[in-house]
Parts: sequence; structure tokens; C-alpha cells
Amino acid sequence: MKAFAQLKSFEGRGSMEGWLTRIATNTCLNIIRAAKRRPELVAGDFSAEETRWLEKRVSDASDQHASIENKVIATDLAERLLETLSAEDRLALTMIDGEDASVSEVAQMTGWSESKVKVRAFRARRKARETLEKLLGRRGQ
Repeated sequence: MKAFAQLKSFEGRGSMEGWLTRIATNTCLNIIRAAKRRPELVAGDFSAEETRWLEKRVSDASDQHASIENKVIATDLAERLLETLSAEDRLALTMIDGEDASVSEVAQMTGWSESKVKVRAFRARRKARETLEKLLGRRGQ
């Protein structure tokens, strides 16, 4: 950003690479100098109450991060399982279980009979479950 903002000041006397290197070097040196002016806090600088409060906040943030990470992993796994299904099975399952559409709503939107929607969803769930069991079985071996 600094290089872009200062692009007008580049006179072309040296190489562009050298000019960019100098900007990066000066920026790093300024950060180091600023860090020396603002020393880090040490855990011993906090009271017992402040330490407990801080530990709770860090623990809560860690739990939130793990929860978000688990949701991302579950979403990725669900997408992979859906990819193993036929287009019609995937459509039925996504609409019913993913979008909470009723069987009759899916039938109206797709032009299928309600019994076909039910059969598609049932087969899709079974195939997804079998695929997941195979995947988990391979990892356990």
C-alpha cells in the first residue's frame, strides 16, 4: 500500500525492485522501533482477577473458533456426500432436508408425484449414510 501511495515519488533513477525493497525495509524497521516504545505486557503484570477474566475470554474465543471450524468441516463433508448422489436424489434431499421444503412443495416445484419425492429422499439419505459408513470404515482400518 505504501509503494502504491508513493508511486509518484519513484523517479526511475534506480530499479523498481530496489525502490520497493527500500520501502519494505523502512516499514519493517519502523515497526521494530515502535514495538520497542510499546513493551509487551507479561502475564505477571495482571491481578488474579484480571488473569481469570482473560483466561475465560481466551477459552470462549477458542471454543467459538472450534465450533466454526467444525461447521466448516461438516459442510464440506455434506457437500462431498451430496456429490455422490444422482442429480434427482441430490435435488430432493437438498430441498427437503436443506431448505425445509415439504414433500408436496417439492412435488409441485419438480413436477414429480409426492411418492416419487419420498422415494428419492429416502434413497438419497440411505446412499449418503452408506457412503459415510464406508468412509468411516476405511479410516478405522
